[in-house]
Amino acid sequence: MRAAIDRGVHDPVSFRAALVDVPPIVRDEWFDRVLGLGELPDDDPKVLPAGCVPYLPCSVDALLRVVDQGPVRASDVCVDIGAGLGRAGAFLHLASGASVIGVEIQPELVRAAREIVARLPRVSCIRGDAADLSTQMTSGSIFFLYCPFSGERLSKVLAGLEPIARTKTIRVCCVDLPLPPCSWLVAERVEPDLAVYRSTLAT
Repeated sequence: MRAAIDRGVHDPVSFRAALVDVPPIVRDEWFDRVLGLGELPDDDPKVLPAGCVPYLPCSVDALLRVVDQGPVRASDVCVDIGAGLGRAGAFLHLASGASVIGVEIQPELVRAAREIVARLPRVSCIRGDAADLSTQMTSGSIFFLYCPFSGERLSKVLAGLEPIARTKTIRVCCVDLPLPPCSWLVAERVEPDLAVYRSTLAT
């Protein structure tokens, strides 16, 4: 699978077929090897704002359920908020064909993410604070959050997404992250670790 990605001949069907052939207990290790991931770079406490969670990779099992239950389609543009190394964004693209934009505040993680996703032409990573950039993510149709932060920063991101939701229906997929009450989002699926919300503002 790594060779197929390097040659640019991968597709969601072949990726998922290869994935399901791997025992679930080792799928995270397999995917990290597909991407060529090494040791995680250290978080930079001077850059990471108060209230933000240090980078932690989301499990392949949870990401696969995001793709299936979102659902994430090839026509979607996913915005990975708190993208870290770009691992989740790479998975969402490989498993669905969707375009992905990762947003990450730590420059070393952005640098590493860009190296990792360079082989995936529909995946990119930008450096910035999602609390400030969420209003600019107008191309996004699915917004993915794996516990990047909570409290005021999370509320600010949701407030930034509201104008986008007035122009089109968006979905917000959260792993291990309960959202605060939000009048314009309705929960379509709620599981212990995964919740999928749909906006209700667009006419």
